[in-house]
Amino acid sequence: MEQPARLVGAAIAAMVLLTGCATIRWLQARDTEELLTAAGFKKQLVDAADPKPLDAEPPYRLVSRTKDGTVQYTYADPDNCRCVYLGGSKEYAEYRRLVTERRLDDERRRAADDVWGRNSWGLELP
Repeated sequence: MEQPARLVGAAIAAMVLLTGCATIRWLQARDTEELLTAAGFKKQLVDAADPKPLDAEPPYRLVSRTKDGTVQYTYADPDNCRCVYLGGSKEYAEYRRLVTERRLDDERRRAADDVWGRNSWGLELP
């Protein structure tokens, strides 16, 4: 009786871990896609019937390619939106600026939360 219970517990734990990883990937993709859109990247939906629909490899990564002498940037999301974001050098530069701006905002927010090295009780930490 103890063996099946362990097996069920292990299966539940595995599902929780896998769900957590998928959720994190989905959230990261959503954040990236918001920044890409704000930077001017164009979202192109992929036909579900196409067996090899997404030409940006690997998925969830911004990839640069040269096409007709011009640098193109692509970001593929095969699971959530089944789409590819397309942009050029101008959109990529704006994307990098937005990423830096968001990182600096996050750092300022964390620094404001940890004013003068004090913990939540207001006591100074050694």
